[in-house]
Amino acid sequence: MAVAHTEVRRKRIPLSRRAEPYAFIAPTALLMIGLMLVPIVIVISYSFMDNVILNKHPEFLGFANYIEIITDPAFVTAIRNTLFFVIVSVAAHLVLGLFFALLLNSRLLGKWVSSIFRGIFILPWLFTAAIVAVLWRMLLAPNGVVNYLLDTFNLTSGQVEWLSDPKLALIAVTFINIWSGYPFFMISMLAGLQGIPGDLYEAAKVDGASAVQRFWNVTLPQLRPIIIAMMLLDFIWTSQQFALIWGTTGGGPIDSTEMLSTYTYKLAFEKYEFALASTSAVLVLLLSMVLAFFYVRHQRARD
Repeated sequence: MAVAHTEVRRKRIPLSRRAEPYAFIAPTALLMIGLMLVPIVIVISYSFMDNVILNKHPEFLGFANYIEIITDPAFVTAIRNTLFFVIVSVAAHLVLGLFFALLLNSRLLGKWVSSIFRGIFILPWLFTAAIVAVLWRMLLAPNGVVNYLLDTFNLTSGQVEWLSDPKLALIAVTFINIWSGYPFFMISMLAGLQGIPGDLYEAAKVDGASAVQRFWNVTLPQLRPIIIAMMLLDFIWTSQQFALIWGTTGGGPIDSTEMLSTYTYKLAFEKYEFALASTSAVLVLLLSMVLAFFYVRHQRARD
């Protein structure tokens, strides 16, 4: 009887009351459809055509654009550079972020000293990509501060072309990205370290565990969910990095720093090959979706 009474009450709820939650989310849903879903569908449709945008009657090509992009040597170079850029950056972000988080969380530094260093370490993350690019272009210029200091200490001879030498440019932009991105890891790791119960360390000390053993058996297991989530997010963000590369080298010299993002941009706005640019963008989207899938899966497993 109670179940039947509850069902009758549910049926008597007015339609306007039931539609109220959907009315709240309708503006956001419409914005997402108009600004995200519709452009994605249009770009995917362009990837199967030719003579798009400038031609009122585009030609359907099927998977010909995908074959052309995948077999393009410049695309292969962009993938190779992107993999190096992403893997080295994410690994360095993790190591530096964890190191500085452990330093700031330790008792070696006083309260005021720790606060000062937190402000200093977080500075690179406060700058936009454009400011970072301009700053490091000045520092790494042939007559810049970096070359001056290296020459003063006899570490190099002459003016090194950090951003103009094909052998050094990719390493230089990767270093810049590491410098600008490690504070995000540091802040997240520091928050995780402060959330670890002190009882775990006390129990490990009682069992005779050394500082290294406490790090491997207490700290890292407690930080593992944060580390995995941060690495997946950093993979997604770093693989789509554009402003920093474009502001420092523009993908050059001789494609030595060409990334998937700059490759796609050049196809669209330098060569005006919008169909091929759409194809490249779809491939980048698929890569991002794979990484996003693993991130969501990890978050669900963590919950």
